[in-house]
Amino acid sequence: MKKLLISLLLLIVCHANAQDNFSLTDTTGKQHFLADYKDKWLIVNYWATWCPPCLEEIPDLVNLYDARKDKDLMILGVAMEYKNAQEVSEFVDNMLISYPIVLGDTPQNKSIGKVEALPTTFIFNPQGTLVKTKRGLITRKQIEAVMRSN
Repeated sequence: MKKLLISLLLLIVCHANAQDNFSLTDTTGKQHFLADYKDKWLIVNYWATWCPPCLEEIPDLVNLYDARKDKDLMILGVAMEYKNAQEVSEFVDNMLISYPIVLGDTPQNKSIGKVEALPTTFIFNPQGTLVKTKRGLITRKQIEAVMRSN
């Protein structure tokens, strides 16, 4: 029983540390660490260029980011299942995405949590705690509701 409890505690600590120490590098080469955004809400949104719900939610994410980026919010978009970086860059330009974009599909970019569907959004509170994982379309209103309730 004691060994089981110790193993369980180690598993919890290892999982927490993977999330606490995550690092994502955006398309400009800047590294983003969870600790960089203490005192801000951090939204990490996994999406793909071919994904209709992703296309639908991006304008809400851009509007939310533009309204709050200098106050209490950071959004990182993680592009998944793309042909090449040029495709992602053109998509970002066409959609007027103003928040940083990370090229996904690497083990490092999957360390935040399991992405079983696109889009998937992880919401971290200003203390750096994951408070919500949303699979499927998310709206600005839903994000702001999470922010108000936590």
